[in-house]
Amino acid sequence: MTLETKNTATWARSPGLWSAALLLAALLLWQGAVTVFDWSQLVLPSPGVVAASLYRGFTSGYFWPHIWQTTVEVLLGLALGGAIGFACGLALGESAFVRRVVMPYVVASQVMPKLALAPLLTVWLGFGTLPMVVITAMVCFFPLLESTLTGIGQADPARLELFRMLGASRWKTLWRLKVPTGLPGILAGLRMAVVLALVGAVVGEFIGGSVGLGALIIAAQGSMDTPLMFAVLALITVQGLVLYHGVVGLQQFLLRRYVAPSASEN
Repeated sequence: MTLETKNTATWARSPGLWSAALLLAALLLWQGAVTVFDWSQLVLPSPGVVAASLYRGFTSGYFWPHIWQTTVEVLLGLALGGAIGFACGLALGESAFVRRVVMPYVVASQVMPKLALAPLLTVWLGFGTLPMVVITAMVCFFPLLESTLTGIGQADPARLELFRMLGASRWKTLWRLKVPTGLPGILAGLRMAVVLALVGAVVGEFIGGSVGLGALIIAAQGSMDTPLMFAVLALITVQGLVLYHGVVGLQQFLLRRYVAPSASEN
């Protein structure tokens, strides 16, 4: 096989290339449907119209305060909910008695729709950033709790026995064995939480926000500006992808010592 043929085969197997081709095919299908059925912009704007709306929003500076507000809410809510979920996961994982007492109430709190709590939080906390951060934290709490609880329970019994024979304290066993063992699972929960965080922030802005991408969707709906709604949805999608891949990068950094060189190359 020549070098040129080998390079062509490598490009053909590139996941990024196939992902870009899939996106291009979806955009062409979208454009084709709008052209064939002659839908109005109010029903379904073409990709070009949405791109023009995005361009106007960025060049005029209209989007930036909303992007910043949603980003702040997501990061603060993720930090708050993730920290509480991680701490509670450790506590429940270390005490079977506490887990049996508290876990039913934790599950009950999570089956309650967060959208229903948003008006109450607005009444209690007022308008602004705080209620959105609290809603986002509530959404992020459970994935971190569950993944931490499950992760630290995966420690090898033989290694647990070794730590016990060496006289390691409960604290050292937790931080030197259980948490490192459960780190892949904990980070998987963080990946799930960062996606849900964006959902929580946007849903909160639907109810009580005046600034943010969720509030911008409501404003676009009120003015029947469908291209702007699609543009904001595209922004939310890109923001979610950036946050998700940021967590993936953090995961690769923290787990680099556990990955064999050959596996990382694949």
